[in-house]
Amino acid sequence: MVRTRIIAMSAYAELQVTTNFSFLRGASHPEELATQARHLGIAAIAVTDRNTLAGVVRAHGAAKDAGLKFITGARLDLSSLSLLAYPTSRAAYGRLCRLLSLGQRRAGKGQCILTLDDVYEFSEGLIFALAPESEAHLETLRQNLKAPLYLAAHQLYGGGTRAHLNYLAERAHKTRTPLLATNDVLYHHPSRRILQDVVAAIREGVTVAEAGFRLEANAERHLKTPDEMARIFRDHPQAIANTLNIAEACSFSLDELKYEYPEEPIPQGKTPQAHLEHLAWEGAKTRYPQGVPSKIRANIKKELVLIEKLNYAPYFLTVHDIVQFARTCDEPILCQGRGSAANSTVCYVIGITSVDPNQIDLLFERFISEERKEPPDIDVDFEHERREEVIQYIYARYGRERAGLTATVITYRGRSAMREVGKVMGLSEDVTATLAGIVWGHMREEMHNGRLKEVGLDPDDPLLARVIELSDEIAGFPRHLSQHVGGFILTRERLDETVPIGNAAMDDRTVIEWDKDDIDTLGILKVDVLALGMLTCIRKCFTLLEQWYGLHYSLATVPREDPTVYDMLCRADSVGVFQVESRAQMNMLPRLKPRCFYDLVIEVAIVRPGPIQGDMVHPYLRRRDGIEPELYPAPHPDFGPPDELKQVLGRTKGVPLFQEQAMKLAMVAAEFTPGELNELRKAMATFRRRGTIGRLEQKMVSRMVERGYDPDFALRCFNQIKGFGEYGFPESHAASFAHLVYVSSWLKHHYPDVFACGLLNAQPMGFYAPAQIVRDAREHGVEVRPVDVSFSQWDSALEGCGVLRLGFREVDGLREEDVALIPSPQGARLSHVA
Repeated sequence: MVRTRIIAMSAYAELQVTTNFSFLRGASHPEELATQARHLGIAAIAVTDRNTLAGVVRAHGAAKDAGLKFITGARLDLSSLSLLAYPTSRAAYGRLCRLLSLGQRRAGKGQCILTLDDVYEFSEGLIFALAPESEAHLETLRQNLKAPLYLAAHQLYGGGTRAHLNYLAERAHKTRTPLLATNDVLYHHPSRRILQDVVAAIREGVTVAEAGFRLEANAERHLKTPDEMARIFRDHPQAIANTLNIAEACSFSLDELKYEYPEEPIPQGKTPQAHLEHLAWEGAKTRYPQGVPSKIRANIKKELVLIEKLNYAPYFLTVHDIVQFARTCDEPILCQGRGSAANSTVCYVIGITSVDPNQIDLLFERFISEERKEPPDIDVDFEHERREEVIQYIYARYGRERAGLTATVITYRGRSAMREVGKVMGLSEDVTATLAGIVWGHMREEMHNGRLKEVGLDPDDPLLARVIELSDEIAGFPRHLSQHVGGFILTRERLDETVPIGNAAMDDRTVIEWDKDDIDTLGILKVDVLALGMLTCIRKCFTLLEQWYGLHYSLATVPREDPTVYDMLCRADSVGVFQVESRAQMNMLPRLKPRCFYDLVIEVAIVRPGPIQGDMVHPYLRRRDGIEPELYPAPHPDFGPPDELKQVLGRTKGVPLFQEQAMKLAMVAAEFTPGELNELRKAMATFRRRGTIGRLEQKMVSRMVERGYDPDFALRCFNQIKGFGEYGFPESHAASFAHLVYVSSWLKHHYPDVFACGLLNAQPMGFYAPAQIVRDAREHGVEVRPVDVSFSQWDSALEGCGVLRLGFREVDGLREEDVALIPSPQGARLSHVA
């Protein structure tokens, strides 16, 4: 039996596989195709999506897990022919990436324009197979292509295919071109044929009933067993053997992509690590002029040791360089690091983050972990109006061939899936809109008979049932690639030899084909250059304070812990204040009654779906008000100290409010290993993708019970953690945002004229329209003067302390370039400012 299995597995490699990253063509995920290929005993699989490598990392990971050989490939669609391309080595893979980058950079977003001359230029080390529908170009390619060439062939039972197969074999023989067997796969299992019809109809803009010959003739475009492929090509056994020859020749693996971070400019004679250590200790002196606290000193030493061990110093220097550019350019750009980087004391002392580590409970392992073997991720927010300057600085510094924004895979969600599937399946627009209106998560869970009847639909209608089933199936399929909000990949050598680079929809933006999960899989570092409207507002406010009040402030020097600011927040007087201006936050402020910075950290984090669904809000408030005692169950004395949970949850009254606490709870109470903690971290990071975190329930609950915890308490702990699977904040992220909450509150309380002016000039942002901001400013004693052609500028401006003149930007339909044409009567519009 074992010998038979080995022979079957070595009989055939499928070298023409289209995934759903050939948007609206493939009908299976890369992972499904790789897993099914292993199940069928296929020796190797090659993903050949159209002019892209977007899906190869996912297929590579799934094939690796399944023990299946994976071949990276692409289908090159030229204007007149199509070629399958397989790199045999790392160098050849780099040429394929450069070839695809060339085609994508000369075309618009999502397009690729290639010529045969381009293919000839980058063909070294590649193996090519000419698609059977392009066989008319066979002789031209044989004469000019200086690389191995095969003629692909398949038999899809569409009528006359046996004769066509024999014809291709004869053509291959006459031109001395080896014949290559493929099945031109579009999905992993025959059951996906119907979904493939649906995506084809969406692509063509017609209903399935109208699609006709634009659909496949049958359900044969699925992965087949080696035995079945041998039977189909029984008259041409060498075509089967050639699949194995190519698979053996293609030794390249994505695991060979050894990422090399760019070398950063450092003083002569210093290593990156030594330079980072110098910056850290000098920065610590600046942050703590009265002396570096022992806790901070210990944190810095600990972090620097791990940074050196994992060789991350150049990464920190890159982010430091970007932040320094923002702060030292001709007109400084306000910025602040956030996210997991706020867990790093080194990030604080070298000026990347702004939250003092003494103010929060650090979990550096959430940022960098030796066991996790994943790169750190530093997020930096910049003024939203000026982030493009930072992005263009990065492109200019590293070059387009060494820098690119990360992609984001835009997928079908419940409502978009229902709308598009319903349309091509022939449902009327009103029925489709009704169905989409009641979708929130999983269709099959929510589209139960009672819910359908409630909206006037017949649950027994077979067409309706099929639409719901197909919509559920297509949910999660990639629809197109978009650019990440600001994640940059930077490399020492050419980035376009690691991954293809294409044009974004925005001018002067270039984007790689892989998303965050893909680059994490390959261990590639990412720098996040993000935009935040409140930073624009605060920077404008600081400028006005200096102009009108003679005060010079920065994010780090605004007076801390002002009780009158907290009094204002306790009254829910927070229109325009960062993060706490929504109705839900306004309702929470008088209940939470924040009196210190850490209260703001909790305020930011607590009004989120995660804590609410995990039933964390009311227990915390009751304990804070003394209505309910703080309880910290203990394990059996043989398994741990009685206060182990208090050490984790003491600052939040025994209720887990942050992701870091959830991780510590699992680590302490259930003794999760670093690998299990990483799995939990990833599960919590998936936010709304349901079902991921539930796999860990049995593991955590059973271990807590074994250690002596009550089963109900263990289950309640896990249910609270599970709430983070919907949406929960890390404490470090909440602390970074809380800093901006305080600064914006301080501005609003002490200088309402400045704050209102900054808010109006930073629009659009926040919850409130300009009219509401103006009304709130008046309620706080600001004299607001209307737009006046004699005095107004484009932006709103102060005409004295406490006096706000509205700008032309508040006039609907008026453009800034139009305002520039308005003459200034007797210089009034200019002289009043001076």
